[in-house]
Amino acid sequence: MRYDVIVVGLGAMGSATVYQLAKSGVNVLGIDQFAPPHKLGSTHGNTRITRLAIGEGMEYVPLVRRSHEIWYEIEKETGKELLNQCGGLIMTVSDGYGQHKSSDFLQNTYDAADKYGIKHEKLTNLEIKQRFPLFNIRSDERGYYEPEAGYVRPERCIEVQLELAKKYGATLNLNEKVKGFTADNSSVTIATDRGRYKADKLIISAGPWVTDFLPKYRDIFKIHRQVLYWFDIDDEKNYEAFREMPIFVWEFSNQRYDNFYGFPAVDGPQGGIKLATETYDTDTSPDDIEREVTSEEIQSVYDHYVKEQFPHLTSKCIKAVTCMYTDTPDAKFVIDFHPKHKNVIIASPCSGHGFKHSAAIGETLSQLAKTGKSDIDVSKFSFSRFRNA
Repeated sequence: MRYDVIVVGLGAMGSATVYQLAKSGVNVLGIDQFAPPHKLGSTHGNTRITRLAIGEGMEYVPLVRRSHEIWYEIEKETGKELLNQCGGLIMTVSDGYGQHKSSDFLQNTYDAADKYGIKHEKLTNLEIKQRFPLFNIRSDERGYYEPEAGYVRPERCIEVQLELAKKYGATLNLNEKVKGFTADNSSVTIATDRGRYKADKLIISAGPWVTDFLPKYRDIFKIHRQVLYWFDIDDEKNYEAFREMPIFVWEFSNQRYDNFYGFPAVDGPQGGIKLATETYDTDTSPDDIEREVTSEEIQSVYDHYVKEQFPHLTSKCIKAVTCMYTDTPDAKFVIDFHPKHKNVIIASPCSGHGFKHSAAIGETLSQLAKTGKSDIDVSKFSFSRFRNA
């Protein structure tokens, strides 16, 4: 069976890509070994942070801005809410490492906001205390507040984009595992557990399964287990305040990676507050990841990140789920043509901060597949920055 483009992996990037390709009239096949949205990869957990001024690098700002535009377009077409701009607060005690291995995260965020004219406020310690009393900050935090930051609904985004892709003519093969691909100058052929398919272009957006298709680049792509926690509110009378609070990123000590992030109460008074930190201690794989969250892990996170910082949250963890970061050494994305095959495009990994950009990355991948060029400059996400690529 012959297609213009085949997309392997229909999570954050893949679902956005098949939607954009189908909408533009491309004969596209999307394949996933599961039935997205699911809880086995990197794009579940009910909410994902979005912010316009990106402390990880200026190159991300055009992607997230365009993603907001696309989500609003989809919301208008479907009537389903995908994006909630509840505001976002970043707090830090140092100018050192912050989110996703970036250095001077807060200053980078200030600079991005200034360069791109993003509405924001710089907050002193006292101003944070006065405006956001739920956060039990210490004496040396300073902050950044962005009113257009907020959260997106990852499962809903994936579901809606796949529905629209089908509406516009995409073929979606779910619960079908791709075993490999071959490429020559004129086409790409993939083999699955059901058959073989041929296309002019192949887009691999397989998330933590990316090294199944790029075994020679395993040293570039590392998988890290992450845990998301939902802690209970101590009294229902405090629910309204937690419901109205912004998303946050909080670096509360000078230790590298000693930061965490969280969301307002989006699941009702009994739904708790979702928060998480980042861990890079050990490598894993989608097949080997430990998906059970232990009581010791929960207690440790409560003691270190919750107990002092959020006095109105209890040690009761309503639920905890695992997901995966697929990281590069510099925590930046890979959006580029395969080093050996110019009709194969790689879109991975997100390094823990990809969903906010995913709608625009889908549009970018669609453009690369059709014309070889994209409206948004993604040259900083090339394979060439890695020595062995």
